[in-house]
Amino acid sequence: MTGNPAACGRPEEHAPLLVACALGIEHLALRTGRRSGPSSPVTLLRTGMGPRAAERATARALADPALREAAVVATGFCAGLAPGMHPGDLVVADQTRDAHGHTPCTGTELLVKELVRAVPGRTVHTGPLTGSDHVVRGHERGDLLATGAIAVDMESATTLRTAAAAPGRPGRAVAAVRVVVDAPEHELVRIGTVRGGLSAFRVLRAVLPAFFEWHRSLLLPRR
Repeated sequence: MTGNPAACGRPEEHAPLLVACALGIEHLALRTGRRSGPSSPVTLLRTGMGPRAAERATARALADPALREAAVVATGFCAGLAPGMHPGDLVVADQTRDAHGHTPCTGTELLVKELVRAVPGRTVHTGPLTGSDHVVRGHERGDLLATGAIAVDMESATTLRTAAAAPGRPGRAVAAVRVVVDAPEHELVRIGTVRGGLSAFRVLRAVLPAFFEWHRSLLLPRR
């Protein structure tokens, strides 16, 4: 199921910010975080689950002239692939990748710095974020980890690839930030799932200020 963009505040005149997620629970976390955070213009887009839904929703949103030049952040929950990851950890992609190729991310180091400030005490992992068309289980984790990826989700790679390829958008900023809800030693089917899910929800609710600062810094004139 796809959703229409829901605007929160007035977009920047030249470079608005579009934050895309897939699930209703992710959208809820971002909306509640938006209300308690600083007053900054952002459009929240619920794409629906899976790469096809993400592609359709992102392309439709960016066809709107008001969002054509938007910086795009794909966010929500993910499955961690590396040993030692825990629910509530953050993943900042330096690139997203899937069977169709890879998309470099913009301002990764800046985003990491702002997330550390916004969510103190949380571990932030940086590396490739890979895409899948299904929930990854068991041995698939190891197979994906062997490719160099540190986390997997179903929408980020498609969202950023669609954003980068949209007409009139060469060089527009794209990023992916995910919160680990499922990790090798903390799979969703195990006891503690609820606690891990609540932890991830709280972290996702707190990330918008970091996105705002990342976006604001990208708009500043370069010296």
